[in-house]
Amino acid sequence: MRVSQNVRALQVPDDSPMHPVFTNIFYIGGDQALTIDSGESLERYRWMLKGYLAAIEKTEIALSAITHHHADHSGNLKWIREIYGSEILIPHNSRSLLKGRLPARGVTKIHDGQNIELGKGVKVTVLHTPGHSVDSTCFYLESDGVLFTGDTILGSTTTTVQNLADYRTSLKYLVDLPNLKVICPGHGPLIENPRERLKDYIAHRNKREQQIIKVLKQNDLVTSWEIMLEIYPEIDNRLRRAADSNVQSHLEQLKNEGLIKEMAGVPKRHSTKKQNNAKVQEHDRIIKQAERFKIARIRTQIRAQESPPSDVWKVPPKYAIS
Repeated sequence: MRVSQNVRALQVPDDSPMHPVFTNIFYIGGDQALTIDSGESLERYRWMLKGYLAAIEKTEIALSAITHHHADHSGNLKWIREIYGSEILIPHNSRSLLKGRLPARGVTKIHDGQNIELGKGVKVTVLHTPGHSVDSTCFYLESDGVLFTGDTILGSTTTTVQNLADYRTSLKYLVDLPNLKVICPGHGPLIENPRERLKDYIAHRNKREQQIIKVLKQNDLVTSWEIMLEIYPEIDNRLRRAADSNVQSHLEQLKNEGLIKEMAGVPKRHSTKKQNNAKVQEHDRIIKQAERFKIARIRTQIRAQESPPSDVWKVPPKYAIS
């Protein structure tokens, strides 16, 4: 999908409630090609990206950047490096958050205000915009008026917020960008009314804060989960923990500003968590092993096409003119 003169969007269908409609990978062309985000470490993302580059762009990737460390944006960095030899560009504070997902070589840190020169007058500016995550980064192609936001702004919903104070600062910064025409989000459709959407995001966070304060005034003591149930009455149940996380971000800011007080909770012992982590790691190992078996089987099947069908015939039939 063409976004502007220099930008194309590869929209991978996604049915996760956390990734509404699409997960997006963006391609910016100049003398060099830059991709922004790489999708999850799943074959469908790799096949779609590889097929798109071969059929549409008829080119490879010189540079591959990510908007933040979450696995649905950074899952294929090793693969991109292996297949295309691309230089991997990561936010300056992402490396420790990307354990196991970075190639051994070819990784460069990028910083706020840095320009990525792609040739033919195409220049992408790096914008450090923490809030959704500590390393959230946007990219701005001012000449085309295209802003790439990762999960800082989503195409059809609001986003989860790790640090609300940082997030609000980031939104105020983005809304004042010059020549802003379209937002390319990490998930969902493109946003053709970018300033209006940014202002809506700011207003939405202000509204949520007032709703939380109202619930607090109506109750002596209340948990973040109870607040979430009150102010998100119709939310998809699969998004409840994400909504609770946003409520906690608001409560943390209100606490830091001295507007509310927190009664400390009592955490559970970590033995169960360690057991769960071990189980998840074992499952991840099995999944990766299954993926390796699948790839090996496909390669074996391809190689088999080069040789006679000795697995079928002990002695193959032979033919001659009657």
